Amino acid sequence: MHFDELIAKAKLCAKTGEHMSIPASWGQGRTVFGGLSASLLYTVMQSQLTGERVLRSLNTNFVGPLLVDVPFTFEVEVLREGKSVSQLSARLVQNGQVAVFQQGCFGADRESKIVVNNNDNHIMPVPDDLPRFPSIEQGAPNYTSHIDLALARGHLPFTASKDSHTWGWMRFKVSPESISDAHLICLVDAWPPGVLQMMGTPAPASTMMWNLEFIHPHRSVQPEDWFAYQSHTRQAAEGYAHAQANIWNNRGDLVAVSRQSIAIFD
Repeated sequence: MHFDELIAKAKLCAKTGEHMSIPASWGQGRTVFGGLSASLLYTVMQSQLTGERVLRSLNTNFVGPLLVDVPFTFEVEVLREGKSVSQLSARLVQNGQVAVFQQGCFGADRESKIVVNNNDNHIMPVPDDLPRFPSIEQGAPNYTSHIDLALARGHLPFTASKDSHTWGWMRFKVSPESISDAHLICLVDAWPPGVLQMMGTPAPASTMMWNLEFIHPHRSVQPEDWFAYQSHTRQAAEGYAHAQANIWNNRGDLVAVSRQSIAIFD
């Protein structure tokens, strides 16, 4: 099932109150890929907006496991709508329990004399010159069958690497009709936490909290274009890791900043 079909289903469920479920092809083990669940919650929040307000900040808490092929429902609350900023929250509920909680901040453009340009950029080889992540037949999670990942720095999970950083490029293997914020949310979370490559044997790790800030303005991209990703592990100890990443479009515009708190069970 293509990502665009799942987004359309979420929009319908937001209107009707119906439940939906996610096929195993979008899973990582028995649970749903977190980037997809975050994208769906964002979609139902965005559908409740009035006026032209774009996503500025998104906080997602992965409270409990969201199982594949098991129905769930959405709950959305408009916390406040001001003159230029709207604050909303949303829950994804499965088997009577909250699995994912999200809060979004949406803001309309306003005139301002303050302008600070971002000068950070990445220096990475083009994706065609880089190795791809392995296929699901080689042990990769199911959801990676939908997403193309080209690795520029770092190693595959569970390879006892001394590196904790991950750099690379990402895009959908089957191009969507267009690239929206929902698509970008999904892509950014496709990379495994950088600390997984430091493990010598497979062990669980789970994102607890994920903050994603969207940078505006930036130039539009085509559905088949790549996005650049550079993640740095800021610190890890006592079973928790903290990572920060920058995301650029293929035209060199910084489009998002990501921060994650990760539980490690090694």
